[in-house]
Amino acid sequence: MRQAIVGGALLAISALFPALASAADAGDQKRAEEIVAARCALCHGKGGESASAVYPRLAGQHAEYIARQLADFKSGKRASETMKPQAESLTPEEMAALGAYFESRKGAPRRAQDGELVAVGRYIFAYGNRYSGLPACASCHGPQGHGTAQLPRLAGQHPRYIEDQLKQFNKRERTNDNAVMHTVASRLTELETHAVAEYIATLD
Repeated sequence: MRQAIVGGALLAISALFPALASAADAGDQKRAEEIVAARCALCHGKGGESASAVYPRLAGQHAEYIARQLADFKSGKRASETMKPQAESLTPEEMAALGAYFESRKGAPRRAQDGELVAVGRYIFAYGNRYSGLPACASCHGPQGHGTAQLPRLAGQHPRYIEDQLKQFNKRERTNDNAVMHTVASRLTELETHAVAEYIATLD
């Protein structure tokens, strides 16, 4: 009898876990939506589709990557006069929730504006430049620019934002994620930088 009661109790508790997890997820989603409406939407858009090319599109970005960038903004590891005040009061749980929120949104690729320039960017992205020692972007970010939990998704990103970040890496103004990217950015010509940024924007 005792074993039956204990077994029944364990089954009841086990059945409760998915419900508790679901309630927690719903709470995280609601909190993320509140933060997005209050802080993020003005620059990045409610769905992560920023209207301005100077702000990154966050739709579809990896949740872990977003959370880590927010933590770096908060600590100052990644310098930004704009983002540090926005991130300072966020808890790790809120950062994770924001990451999950934006990852669940779907971004759309941008149509190519200059086919010949995009062709140059496609080559650089896929193969790099062996004459200058420039590695292929795809070797880290994947053939479609989808990245990983540690490396950002590039596909569909604003060309202007990509160019700005590459320039910051080259000038050592981007203060995180810089071990490899400093070297990569320093080997890109102005034409290659512009071309690869235009190509990345067309990826889905």
